[in-house]
Amino acid sequence: MPEGYDVVVIGAGIIGAACAYACARRGLSVAVLERGGLVSGATGSGEGNLLVSDKSPGPELALALHSNRRWQELDAELSDRYGDFELERKGGLMVTRTDTGLAALAGFAAGQADAGVTVERVDPDRLRELEPEITDGLAGGVFYPQDMQLMPARAAVVLLAAARDAGASVRLRTEVTGVRRDGTGRVTGVLTAGGVVAAGQVVNAAGAWAGQIAGLAGAVVPVTPRRGFILVTEPVAPLVRHKVYVADYLDNVASGDSDLQSSAVVEGTPSGTILIGATRELVGFDPTPNPEAVRRLAYGAIALFPVLARIRVMRLYHGFRPFSPDHLPVIGADPRAPGLVHAHGHEGAGIGLAPATGELVAQVVLGERPELDLRPFSPTRFVPGEEVADDVAA
Repeated sequence: MPEGYDVVVIGAGIIGAACAYACARRGLSVAVLERGGLVSGATGSGEGNLLVSDKSPGPELALALHSNRRWQELDAELSDRYGDFELERKGGLMVTRTDTGLAALAGFAAGQADAGVTVERVDPDRLRELEPEITDGLAGGVFYPQDMQLMPARAAVVLLAAARDAGASVRLRTEVTGVRRDGTGRVTGVLTAGGVVAAGQVVNAAGAWAGQIAGLAGAVVPVTPRRGFILVTEPVAPLVRHKVYVADYLDNVASGDSDLQSSAVVEGTPSGTILIGATRELVGFDPTPNPEAVRRLAYGAIALFPVLARIRVMRLYHGFRPFSPDHLPVIGADPRAPGLVHAHGHEGAGIGLAPATGELVAQVVLGERPELDLRPFSPTRFVPGEEVADDVAA
């Protein structure tokens, strides 16, 4: 007889780790299956941003605000026992060079404020107070005190350790090759090279590979990889105090264009290194470095902080973000394959949205009414004529 669990979570990245912890702490038996090693996917290649600043009023912003509070709770709950994950409540600063851009940014921020985001208008003089090394000639910006940053690989490890202490099993280098379904079409577990792992419900938290996993269960979910590069500098004395980025980052995040897009994003870390992003391009799982992406990252960062022209870049790395065509994550039960629950498609926001996603998945699995309306995140929303998934698992 195959071994059985209440829940199998496919993927041990930050989303899978959050789902596993949320389910295990509620007393469910959980197995986490990861195709690679620890943080071998997008979680190990992220900047660790926990942002509300880049989200328009609507379902994703509501998810982000919920997650923002939950990350602070998790820091208090877990850091003493498992070590901290470098949570920094440093805030984010969005800037623009033109008066027209500043007016547009102010209008965007006003809508966010109405939705519960704390925003502070920043004139050019205060820009220098917030960031002494920032370039001259900026028209102003908006400061978002709720934006935070953490070390994503460490956060995933902490959540997995807490899940294991709550009874979860974590298996690395265990690729899911099939999804078991019974005669009624209900999902009853997964297939791996090591055999069958039976489960009452299966959570698809496979990140950029989530579309493939959904296909194994007969469900179409158009989540694909979107590649991004990040530059890492040598360690330096404190130089960049907040997450600082230009307003056109908002357009890049919202775009579905397959060509290379870039916008300057600069932030320091507790270790002294400076992270420089961000690029986006739809090229499948191609890991080949893109010299034009590197050039844009470097010049964009120097344009924001001229002092960076004297700082050495130590390394370049890339990750594959799980891209959803409408830029909303996929969260909830799938009526096409009862017993399958989705938790993916967050693209670059996965780190920030992880704890709220985990809580919502646990509520779905347990048949509770989720705290947030999951209809905007429904896995069936992409296929015309298919019903919108219910908020609870069948």
